[in-house]
Amino acid sequence: MRRQTRTAFTLIELLIVIAILLALGSIVAVNFLGAADKAEVDVQRAQFDQISEAMKRFRLDLKRYPSDDEGIEVLWNKEAFEDEEEAARWNGPYLEQPVTSDRWGAELLYTYPGEIVGESTYDLVSVGPDGEEGTDDDITNHDRRKTADGEFEQDESFTGESESLGG
Repeated sequence: MRRQTRTAFTLIELLIVIAILLALGSIVAVNFLGAADKAEVDVQRAQFDQISEAMKRFRLDLKRYPSDDEGIEVLWNKEAFEDEEEAARWNGPYLEQPVTSDRWGAELLYTYPGEIVGESTYDLVSVGPDGEEGTDDDITNHDRRKTADGEFEQDESFTGESESLGG
């Protein structure tokens, strides 16, 4: 009798391969989505760095930070000033493009003087991906700092909550 050699996969073998590929695909997808979320947070932090640099230049010219009423609009719009005499000392725009919302479309929150961290000059807050103020994913200008080599590290003393901003 002559033996027949097997040349095809069985249905069970195909199902096992498909299951393994699906499992690997889901792991990759979860990691990719997490990386995309982290990238958006990093972009928001970079936007805060840009605003903070503009605030420094504003302060050099006007010897103060923008008031709550003016908000950060005075960084790009001279018409946002309350006082014409101060507007004359304005050497802006300090930001090239208006920045009124975060990466997720929510309005940026600005408070002067700052209330989140003791003795802070001002607060910038993004409500983060969930769109709700006071949750753990809120991003502020206080939640990280530069190290000597120019890299950023997480400030473990900051919880990320912004409940003290109120309304």
